[in-house]
Amino acid sequence: MENLIKLSDGRIIPRVGFGTYLLNGYQGVNAISSALNNGYRFLDSAFNYDNEGAVGEAIRRSNISRDEITVLSKLPGRFHAYDQAIKAIQESVLRTGLDYIDLYLIHWPNPNQKLYVEAWQALIDAQKFGLIKSIGVSNFLPEHLEKLEQETGVLPVVNEIEVQPYFNNADLRAYNASKGIATIDWSPIGHANQMLKDQTIAVIAASHSKSVAQVILRWELQLNTIPVPKATSQSRQLENLAVFDFQLTEAEMQTINSLTRPDGRTSNQDPATHEEF
Repeated sequence: MENLIKLSDGRIIPRVGFGTYLLNGYQGVNAISSALNNGYRFLDSAFNYDNEGAVGEAIRRSNISRDEITVLSKLPGRFHAYDQAIKAIQESVLRTGLDYIDLYLIHWPNPNQKLYVEAWQALIDAQKFGLIKSIGVSNFLPEHLEKLEQETGVLPVVNEIEVQPYFNNADLRAYNASKGIATIDWSPIGHANQMLKDQTIAVIAASHSKSVAQVILRWELQLNTIPVPKATSQSRQLENLAVFDFQLTEAEMQTINSLTRPDGRTSNQDPATHEEF
């Protein structure tokens, strides 16, 4: 099925996830509950979003079987040392109130700390303990991924990176694919206020009777990536899922690809130097 993708470890996850950044407290629970009711089955969270509890509560409030929902969370940079990483992973699971987390990632490599291999070993062990089902990374560059493979022999099943029309990250996506690593797109619509007014994409959207956001998400699906858009309104949540009933032409794909630029990052966060704590 087009709306599902199989990871290298055999786990099957939805092709479109739901971003939960800034969805906190009971307001966050309501927004995430709405997303589940509207058909989302993949929730993207992080220790540093301080909303793993809201994610767990929304799941408990739903009538959806736990094994139908993919929960993703991420290890913060300040806990890369092995013992701290193990405790942080345990804390993530406790915060959700769930028995396990489906997909756990290292949020950023924090290369200046030089501890991301230790953190990766903690994820490998936490997976053996049953705390997490699948393990991956976020914002890792080829040199970081190569080091993980050299030091541990274990490659991530996903790498969650910035992918949006103004920064399509083609080289890193190609590297991920060459290693059998699935690419998840964070902030898939970039700065929405700016991106949704893009006239080049608007012309393509009009020809398909779709919104600019839907065309961007469709472009990402056809790049064989997994976008995780965030939306609080019911109408936008439904709109972001209605992207499986049309196809962009090769020319349209190339037109959107051509919008990328070297300075196109949403927040100017370069994984080669960015430190996240």
